[in-house]
This record gives sequence, C-alpha cells and structure tokens, in this order.
Amino acid sequence: MSRLPFYLIVGLLMVLGIGTSLHRHYQMEVPWTPGEQRQVWEVEAIVDFTALGDPARVELALPSHQRGYRILTENTASPGYGLSFLQDETGRRAQWSIRSATGSQQLYYSVRLLVTDDQRKRQIVRPPLRDISWERPYDTAAAQVIERAWMRSADPYTFTRELIRDFSDDLQGENARLLLTQFERTPLLVRLLNQAGVHAREVSGLLLEDGRRRQTLTSWIMVFEDEENWALFDPRTAEQGQPDNLLLWEAGGRAVLEVQGGTNSRVTFSMLSRSQPAAAAVRSQLADDTLLNFSIHSLPLEEQALFQTILLIPIGALVVVFLRILVGIKTSGTFMPVLIALAFIQTTLPTGLIGFLLVVSVGLVIRNYLSYLNLLLVARVSAVIITVIAIISIFSVLSYRVGLNAGLTITFFPMIILAWTIERMSILWEEEGPKQVLIQGGGSLITAVLAYLAMNNPWIRHITFNFLGVQLIIMALILLLGNYTGYRLLELRRFKPVTED
Repeated sequence: MSRLPFYLIVGLLMVLGIGTSLHRHYQMEVPWTPGEQRQVWEVEAIVDFTALGDPARVELALPSHQRGYRILTENTASPGYGLSFLQDETGRRAQWSIRSATGSQQLYYSVRLLVTDDQRKRQIVRPPLRDISWERPYDTAAAQVIERAWMRSADPYTFTRELIRDFSDDLQGENARLLLTQFERTPLLVRLLNQAGVHAREVSGLLLEDGRRRQTLTSWIMVFEDEENWALFDPRTAEQGQPDNLLLWEAGGRAVLEVQGGTNSRVTFSMLSRSQPAAAAVRSQLADDTLLNFSIHSLPLEEQALFQTILLIPIGALVVVFLRILVGIKTSGTFMPVLIALAFIQTTLPTGLIGFLLVVSVGLVIRNYLSYLNLLLVARVSAVIITVIAIISIFSVLSYRVGLNAGLTITFFPMIILAWTIERMSILWEEEGPKQVLIQGGGSLITAVLAYLAMNNPWIRHITFNFLGVQLIIMALILLLGNYTGYRLLELRRFKPVTED
C-alpha cells in the first residue's frame, strides 16, 4: 500500500501549523516568548471651543493603522453629545453633535497605540493637481522660484528638497521672501508643487515625546512620485522620510478640527509611553477572530483559563508517544501519565509525587484484601473508587489539621484513573509478580514527571495558548512517530553480549 497519502497528510498538517503560527506572529505580532515587552503610547486629544447656544457639531480627524504604529483601543468622553465614527477616502473622523450648548466646552478622545516593526507604507490615494492662480506680483515670484528649483532637480523628490531649501533662512532670495509675506510656509510649498505638476498635499502629524502635555500637530508635506509611492518632507528642514516618533494624525488633506456652532476652537495633545507584556498589548487584536486569526482570546476569561490547561494535553501525549515508541518505557495505562501530570501542575511536583505514592500504596493494600472476596469486576472497581475517595479525604483532613495546606491539593488527582491504575497494578502483581509492577509503575511515574516538566514550561504554555497551529504540528509529529517500527532504545541492551564478543 502506498505511503504517499500518509506523508501528504503529515506535510499538510506541518505546513498549516507553521503557516498559521507565522501569520499570527508577523501579522498579529503575537510574541514567541512570554516575557517579551512592547512599547505602548497613550495619546489624549482635548478639543476646546466656546459654544454659542445653538446646535453644535464637531469633527476631529483620527489616526489610522500606519507604519510603526497599530491602534489597540480608542475611548471618548463627551457628556451629552452624540458621537459617530466616520470613514471615507480621506481617512477616519470622529463627529460629536448636540442640539444646544453654551459656553466653554471640552471633548476628549484617547487612543492606545502599539509600537510595531511593520515598515510597510500606508496606502493613500494620490490627490489631484489643483489649479493655481496668483495675484501680481506673486505670480512672477512663484514662477521664478519654481524655475530655479526645477533646474537643480531630477524628479519630484529632489525638486521638493530644492524648493524647500530655497525658502530656508540661509538661502532665501527676494522672491521667496516676497511670497512668505503673503502665505504660510507649508500651504505655499504645496501650491508651488502643484503648479509645477507635482502631486502633493499638506498633512498633520504628532511628534511623540514621553510625558509631554498640551502639544499641537506639526505640518508636513506628502509628495507623490506616482500613484502608489510617496514620501514625507519636513517643510522647515527639507529632510525626507518619516521620523520614527512621528504619528500621522491627518493624511487626507482635510482640516484636523472642524467646529460648527462654536468659536475659539483648538485641539491639544498629551502623551505617555508605557512598556507592558506583548501578549497583553495585542490582546484586543486577538479577540477579533477571523479565519486566519483563529484564537480563543474572544472567549470569557474563565473559559480561556480552562483551555490554557486543555491545550497542554497534546504536549503530554507527544511525550508519552516518544517515550513508549522510541525509548520503550512501559506505563500502566496508555495516557494515564498525562492525567497525572495535569494533577502535578495543580499540586506542584513534590506534593503530587508524595500524594500519588501514598494513594497508590494504600490502595494496593486495600485492593489486595478485596481480591480475597472474589467480587465481580464492576463491583471490585467501584469499591476501589470509593476507597480512593476515602483515602484522599483522610489525607486532606490530616494534612490540614497538622498545618500542611499543600496536602489539600491532592484532591486534584483524577480519582477514576487512580482507581483503574490500582486495579491494573494489582492484577499485574497477581499475574507477573511485583517486578513488573515496579517497572510499569516506575515508568508511569517517570513519564508523568517528564510530561509535567514539558507541560509546565512557561514558554510551552505561552506557545500552545497563543498559537493554535502548534496543535497541527504536534499531530504531524505524533503521526510520524506512530509510523516507526524499528528497535526501541531500551531493547538495544539485548545486543550487549554481541558487542562484548
């Protein structure tokens, strides 16, 4: 029979598991390690204006996901106002409205931004060229400034740099000084660029500095080389490129703040930088599940805590499969060690080992007595279950009375599994003797301890909980191990006499 379908299934599981895990790491920025820290900026915008007693409407431009920053959460505070979030080709805006307002008004908007390594440029629609008209003598001055910069340039970017430098204090000529007496620097540069056939617009950005209060937006020039590629220029220094601490707040060419029904409006910004665990920083993103971003973070916290333990079981199963198939360790029950390892996670390893040995030892003594009664299997196992419950109860009460609160965690042991373990060991004792009981009991305990060490590792707990694709990888590994038919490591000792000869 061809093994090709088998290997295709294993390969498909591997590819899906690795692919989904890499997608969550690079697209959703879920960290590989549990202790990784991420920088988060908290920015608060305060809108102040004086209402005139009439209906008022306020629109504020909002930031979007962009190079270096990803929005985590947004909040507003506007008592008595209606609030809507609008989206169009120019960007996102918040709109507050009220039927009647009088006097000083304050509206608050806050956003939490995660600093990311994503350096992809945001897709922005190129603005059309505007028809530019000048009054005399500004038309002549504008034409001469454009011609002078055009001769020293080769493309839209170099032309923009040369044009801005002509308006710097050191190189400023008579034509530039004349234009600056009538126009603001940034809108003037945009008009000159449009007149020269260069697509450009004025955008507003916020320079992030930790602990700063009552900051205002700064103006930048966005120049388009073609329909997809653009670059930012500082209108004061002609430097090209977006600084790492610049957050583009409004990039659609519209006013940052528009107020109807009020006067003396302004918006100021306060900001604060924090470091927090990366998993907590991206938790709000993980709650928005899609087909490729399938996770359990959208569940209530109680269910998340439950699944955090359940998702460790495949790790224990992989340890059992490896030890039984490749190493050759014998265990009492196939996956009984995994359940015991889960109990060790709840009880801690020393307490769990002592409790397990006590319960099994006393249970074997009582089961030995029950064997003389010649009971049927169902009745005998039921009696062992009741006995295990009684033993656990007595040990818990005694440990509490003597002040050993750790002994109370013995109740986490799976009682049915313990009962079947005692029953199986007792039958094995009667049929093959105490040596096999020690071999299988010791193998079960060793396997449980190794499974506990693997399942209780902080890195493994983090990976299994945040990357569900790992479950597919574990499935593929188990299928590969199940295909092994060679010698086990513990069986190789049979060939020791051959090596001696």
